[in-house]
Amino acid sequence: MEELALSGRTIAVAVIILVSVLVVYTVYEQASVPGCVTSSVPTSFTVNGRSYTFTYVAACAAQREAGLMNKKVTNMTTMLFAFPYFGTWSFWMKDTNTSLDMIWINATGHTGRVVSLALGTQPYSTADDTPTAPANYVIEARAGFAASNGITIGTKIYFG
Repeated sequence: MEELALSGRTIAVAVIILVSVLVVYTVYEQASVPGCVTSSVPTSFTVNGRSYTFTYVAACAAQREAGLMNKKVTNMTTMLFAFPYFGTWSFWMKDTNTSLDMIWINATGHTGRVVSLALGTQPYSTADDTPTAPANYVIEARAGFAASNGITIGTKIYFG
């Protein structure tokens, strides 16, 4: 009987541990893949007196995952990645056919400030480009976009 009771306790402890691990994993997964932005997402931006309309906007996880993969990117292509909260969002260049500038922006309302840059990222690379500060928007554009628009850390960007 005592062996059976010990076995029952062992099973109970194992179940509790398993449930705890599943809860922690679920919380981690939800935190690492943010859902959709529920507020209004900008369709254009102005930087240093020049205005642009976003070619693509990604406001949900599936859209952000697809990014610019397998899309033609020209000198005028810009993509906004919008996140529902501030974070240090990593990017990689899977199936992206050209070098990109990645511009992380910490924005409140219609005004943002550049907090991190990855310039001239390599096409088809699998290395993560990770920002140095939390952001809620990331703009991707063809490599050279940041330099041609005078974008550096601290540059203000206005959203429309």
